[in-house]
Amino acid sequence: MTTTLRERLLGAESDFLFYGITPPKLLTEEERVRAIAGKQMERISRLNVDALILYDLQDESSRNSQPRPFPFIQTLPPDVYSRNYLSQLDIPKIIYKSVGKYQPSEFAGWVANADNDISVFVGSPSVKQQVNMSLRDAYRIKNENNADMIVGGVVIPERHSLKGDEHLRLFSKIDSGCRFFVSQCVYSVNHSLDFLSDYYFAAKEQNRRMVPVIFTLTPCGSIKSLEFLDWLGIDVPHWLSNELKHTADILSMSVESCLRTANTIYAFCKDKSIPVGFNIESVAVRKEEIEASVELVRSVAAMMGRK
Repeated sequence: MTTTLRERLLGAESDFLFYGITPPKLLTEEERVRAIAGKQMERISRLNVDALILYDLQDESSRNSQPRPFPFIQTLPPDVYSRNYLSQLDIPKIIYKSVGKYQPSEFAGWVANADNDISVFVGSPSVKQQVNMSLRDAYRIKNENNADMIVGGVVIPERHSLKGDEHLRLFSKIDSGCRFFVSQCVYSVNHSLDFLSDYYFAAKEQNRRMVPVIFTLTPCGSIKSLEFLDWLGIDVPHWLSNELKHTADILSMSVESCLRTANTIYAFCKDKSIPVGFNIESVAVRKEEIEASVELVRSVAAMMGRK
């Protein structure tokens, strides 16, 4: 009998492979939305992935006073896009929810009647940002209204390099009901390994069970995209940033870098039996970058021994 994604997550298994996309812009015409969805379903159906992640974007300008390289544009809600446009894609969907955007009563209604049974709750990008509901409230509301829903959290290796307590945040979220974590896009292997090391040894010392950590990899196809990674607080090592800025093919070099990162993280986790996986993001609109994300999925799948 085939083990479901839900069972694998609850069993803290390893070797997950996800694909992450952003829904179309909110004001996109209906015909265009359906055309986009059709192309996405055709492409994703050919990939050997365990689930599709659908992001719920929020304005993150509160965490960075510098001008945003790309303007923030609201998108269709991920659950609406999944239900109305991607229903023919027969793989599990993981719905992100930026919980601070919702009133508690509205969120409780969504949790109680959600079409999906796996979600990732995302908190505020900054303490400066006004929110309607805290992450702690979101966990409580979920537990009260839909105990069967599997909830994941977000992990940020860069935050660990600054504060040294990201693994403690994970354990706190696990105590609140999180059963897996998805990282922000990673380009720094060292930050990722530092976090994983502390996560592993703390779990060993406290006799705690580790849950899966899914590392997000994102191909970077332009200098402006590289600037956006920096704006988001994603640490691209200085030497790598230099290489990407001066290469004749930034997209190919970034894919090679992502694959090296995946190999290093995967070997480290396998050696310590840390449940791990990867999420390949495809959030660009350029055909070349979309194709690069597909190439990266297949390379990571091969690395993990998947057919």
